[in-house]
Amino acid sequence: MVRTHSPLRRHLLALTLALGAALPFAAQAAEVELLNVSYDVARELYKDVNPAFIADWKKNTGETVVIKQSHGGSSKQARAVADGLEASVVTLNQANDIDMLADRGLVAKDWSKKFPNNASPYYSTMVFLVRKGNPKGIHDWTDLAKSGVKVVIPNPKTAGNGRYTYLAAWGSVLKKGGNEAQARELVGKIFKNVPVLDAGGRAATTTFTQRQIGDALVTFENEVNLVRAEFGDNFEVVYPSISVLAETPVAIIDKVVDRKGTRKQATGYLNFLYSEAGQAIGARHYLRVRSEKVMKQFAANYKPVKLFTVDDVFGGWRAAQKRHFDDGGEFDKIYQSK
Repeated sequence: MVRTHSPLRRHLLALTLALGAALPFAAQAAEVELLNVSYDVARELYKDVNPAFIADWKKNTGETVVIKQSHGGSSKQARAVADGLEASVVTLNQANDIDMLADRGLVAKDWSKKFPNNASPYYSTMVFLVRKGNPKGIHDWTDLAKSGVKVVIPNPKTAGNGRYTYLAAWGSVLKKGGNEAQARELVGKIFKNVPVLDAGGRAATTTFTQRQIGDALVTFENEVNLVRAEFGDNFEVVYPSISVLAETPVAIIDKVVDRKGTRKQATGYLNFLYSEAGQAIGARHYLRVRSEKVMKQFAANYKPVKLFTVDDVFGGWRAAQKRHFDDGGEFDKIYQSK
């Protein structure tokens, strides 16, 4: 005998199945996904920032956030976003890359005023990593220009730290009373000593540390300290007499977060970088932070160095980009004559 269900039981069964099928979708709907498009050597930083923010956001809102990362040379990453990569936020290493996104209508024109400190929760500077014992006697920018010295620097056309390195060397001449011709000569000699132009900072680090190419690597202070922490006594960190202040600006990609309804979470994520917890994470990764309290706690991580800004020496990033890094600019002329 075949047992048949009553209409009510069949209705309840269908409702139960429907609810059961809907539960995974409901669970998925409760999760919010953000994509952080960031620069090359910030990988380790956000491996620590993201779980800390996720836990903090969950505790305060009850909401689960999933954060995905994309890393590469800063300018290359900015172009990927301009070409359609659906970033929720960008955390890059130069204002010029975000200005480009603002020009495309992806970021607010006044993006630098949306968060404190020019929307830059951390900053760094350019220093040298040399081999143990510093056999080539590299102490300042002029030493990188000496004959027989090989210098590893990422491509200024694609990597923010390559661009900062170029400007730090150029500006070091001007800040010491030299003229533009002397600055051009120094930078030209330095880039003649570059054996390979990697696309991003992490690739340059790999070239120097693992491929054993070069006598010095020039990159962010936080990167060289992390390398030394990982490889121990194989390398030494050298601070030049003067260097450039390298900000790490952040911004929300307005069209993406508004379309996906994630502006609140994206804003919370970037604000977290300024919190005591976010600042402490940055300091542990050798980034210079905005919180005086946290900076004092991690004072041993930093060496005093005289810094100048891109605004001070070059009239801002837009002017520096146009003169030095646009196609046909100073860098192209220098490198093509190599």
